[in-house]
Amino acid sequence: MTADSAPRIETDWLTLPELVDILGEPLGRVHRLLDESHLIGSRRHGPLKVPSVFIVDGRPLSSLRGTAIVLHDAGFSDDEVIDWLLTNEESIGVAPIEALRAGRKSEVRRVAQTLA
Repeated sequence: MTADSAPRIETDWLTLPELVDILGEPLGRVHRLLDESHLIGSRRHGPLKVPSVFIVDGRPLSSLRGTAIVLHDAGFSDDEVIDWLLTNEESIGVAPIEALRAGRKSEVRRVAQTLA
């Protein structure tokens, strides 16, 4: 799978200092959120950044962590997890992150488990 193979949803990318401001958490806590897969970041364009769609009402999207763990268990890297979440998925009808934000966690995880 490549990042260019399908259309991806548009999102802003947040740096660690921006995440500290938005989440109202110290940098150490932001690192822990990343380490524990509550947030997923990428360094492919320089410093570590997180897609802003992973934040809802000033908190990490609650359903993101379990979905990321399923994908990591399937062998996905952080960049691949981000690409999958942001790319339209035919079996879901939208990008998985959009389905997660709409409360369709079970459906997204069911599809993610088939990728193992």
